[in-house]
Amino acid sequence: MMKRIGLTALVLFAMCAVIFTGCTKKSTGTIRVLLDWTPNTNHTGLFVALENGWYAQEGLNVTITQPPEDEALILLASGMAEFAVSFQESLGPAIAKDRDALPVTAVAAIISHNTSGIMSLARSTINSPRDLVGKRFASWETPLVTAVVREIVQNDGGDFNAVRMIPNFATDAFSALQTDIDAIWIYYAWDGISAEVNGIDINYLDLGTIDARLDFYTPVLVTSTQWANANSQAAKKFLSVTSRGYNFAINNPVEAAEILLKYAPELDRELVVRSQEYLRTRYQDDASRWGEIDPQRWGNFYRWMYEQGLLEKDIREGGFTNEYLP
Repeated sequence: MMKRIGLTALVLFAMCAVIFTGCTKKSTGTIRVLLDWTPNTNHTGLFVALENGWYAQEGLNVTITQPPEDEALILLASGMAEFAVSFQESLGPAIAKDRDALPVTAVAAIISHNTSGIMSLARSTINSPRDLVGKRFASWETPLVTAVVREIVQNDGGDFNAVRMIPNFATDAFSALQTDIDAIWIYYAWDGISAEVNGIDINYLDLGTIDARLDFYTPVLVTSTQWANANSQAAKKFLSVTSRGYNFAINNPVEAAEILLKYAPELDRELVVRSQEYLRTRYQDDASRWGEIDPQRWGNFYRWMYEQGLLEKDIREGGFTNEYLP
């Protein structure tokens, strides 16, 4: 369930801001949504709204597809979709590249707080960030992952240089932990719940709890800026219906899980249901409405990224809007 855009994709994404300006279609009826990964409980509200015909009731012809790996933002920026699921940390470099001509904008927080963190098997005795010292961490080898691990280890009094950052080639978190890996970055709503379902004892370091600056928005719903500017009413309709879908999932987690399973029958039912139960209190959490993005928390994370040398500019609150939410 964990997904991170690669450096090559970020470069291509930044290029799209220039190359594909003006390519976005202006059809108000057809809305193409790109997922970030295979269907999972992060996406339930979209499938609930689709299954119940709520998009169609508003005159919207919505399709939900899974693009090739790391290409959702690129396709969105190039006008091949109207919305996509992405991550705040992935948007940052493109915003800093050209804030005034940003091809995409985050318009809703799918989950209100960061539910990702570092998982290890209990036998590894990793109970705090400094315990990663001397351990093998499965890394996607991106500057962000390195910066996050360095920050939490050093702030906990550990020597980051003694953390063994190992390239992660495993297809899932548990496959990695069964090899020569001690810890890996996960979303708790999927891999953490999977551990519970399978009776695997783990330790978990919650990033947003460890450091408030790392309580960033992941995942988020993103739109084509040009399309939304030209079709604001359609964008508002889509977000209104999508909000209805996620509120349904909040209030009816088991029924929502069954709808997701209809679209992704290959998923394990117990995992999906329990993941849905976990997320029901986290989709909106303490926000005033589902999807609301807090400017201060959004900006704090981008300020941290800038301080770490991960952004060209201090973009702070750039790259999102709450104006399309109901």
